[in-house]
Amino acid sequence: MKRVNRKYKIWSVAVAFVLLTITGCKAPQTAQRNANVNMPEQFSAVQDTVNSGKISWKEYFKDTYLQALIEEALKNNQELNIIMQEIEIAKNEVKARKGEYLPFVGLKAGAAVDKRARYTNIGAMEANTEIEDGKEMPESLQDYNIGIVANWELDIWKKLRNGKKAAVNRYLSSVEGKNFMVTNLIAEIANSYYELLALDNQLQFVNQNIEIQSNALQIVRIQKEASRVTELAVKKFEAEVFKTKSLQFEIQQKIVETENRINFLIGRYPQHIDRSVVPFTEIVPNVVNAGIPSQLLANRPDIRQAEFELEACKLDVKAARARFYPSIGITAGIGYQAFDPSYIFKPKSLLYSLAGDLVAPLINRNAIKASYNTANAKQIQAVYNYEQTILNGYVEVANQVSKISNLQKSFDLRKQQVEALTTSISISNELFRSARADYMEVLLTQRDALESRFDLIETQMQQLNAMVNIYRALGGGWN
Repeated sequence: MKRVNRKYKIWSVAVAFVLLTITGCKAPQTAQRNANVNMPEQFSAVQDTVNSGKISWKEYFKDTYLQALIEEALKNNQELNIIMQEIEIAKNEVKARKGEYLPFVGLKAGAAVDKRARYTNIGAMEANTEIEDGKEMPESLQDYNIGIVANWELDIWKKLRNGKKAAVNRYLSSVEGKNFMVTNLIAEIANSYYELLALDNQLQFVNQNIEIQSNALQIVRIQKEASRVTELAVKKFEAEVFKTKSLQFEIQQKIVETENRINFLIGRYPQHIDRSVVPFTEIVPNVVNAGIPSQLLANRPDIRQAEFELEACKLDVKAARARFYPSIGITAGIGYQAFDPSYIFKPKSLLYSLAGDLVAPLINRNAIKASYNTANAKQIQAVYNYEQTILNGYVEVANQVSKISNLQKSFDLRKQQVEALTTSISISNELFRSARADYMEVLLTQRDALESRFDLIETQMQQLNAMVNIYRALGGGWN
């Protein structure tokens, strides 16, 4: 099936209620009152016409290792493959609905044998009937027939056509659901990949810190032998080294779990994930253009999915209303019938029939009313879902636009903090050697420096996650 191309009208969510009124149904006052969506100031301030969500994911994510992981996931992810089968189911539903308003034509053939009781009206007539002069009716009468039969419901109220159109919209909705799944899958893999790079960098910092602490421990031991410090200082330094080494194994476990999370999304068994060796803090997030608000409605698959579902529910209401009207059916048949196979194709064995009927519900229409009310309720439900989806899209973009700006400022400050604390490690060690600082100042300085590096990496990871999440919020990745 070719995908239906149409230009979306970018209005507020109130458009959904205009669609609702077309069907003749009245939405609750609460629904009408809440139908308008106000544009967030953070989003409306971004007026770039270039929308990053329209960029291909291969252009947006330039890391070749990440690109390879995404490509493999789009082929092997089980959840995505399940959704692809749901699309096939929706496509078959369209074919089934289309066939309902076309004539049903079939070939019919049959054979039977019948023996009537002698003392019945039919049995008495058959006993006194001659097939031909001097040839009596057989006591056991056979019956053979072959022919073509057809029946057709005239869809004058478009009940069946509207059902078919509703199925088409649900098929398109399932396609958009698949696109939304692709967008989220790409974003989840990208976020996990950047988390893996962050953990690698944290592990590298921990190893460096272990080396620094081990050197400091050797100095303390030498000073203890020279009676410049006590055994307490030695034990404090030893404890700090043990603590940092234990942190090393915690990070290694997180690396394994993150690798396996990516492997699961890709649809393969646990194995090593090849990844970039570029220092994590040197990765520069992409410059993101949020575009104008109308582009969000046109580009996000979940918004289009909700729109198709709303249109399908509107058609369901029309189809349900048509059930109150009379239905007109036509049945026809032509063929041959005889009690002896040798007579079946003779002209006198020919038979045909043509009939039409008009049926209208008169008494006990409760089932039809219940079906109609259910269709109305589902349509109002689809309106609320459409409204919620649009609001969610605006909120996600507004949050991520603000987050990118604030995280960049936070990253710059944390980078200065790391530089200052890294310098302070050397200063504290020199002061400790010259007995101008005690061992606790050295330990606290080393601990603060490690924590600041972890915070820097965490901020960098949040920046990259924001870059990924706004790409997802703008509806990127599926095209």
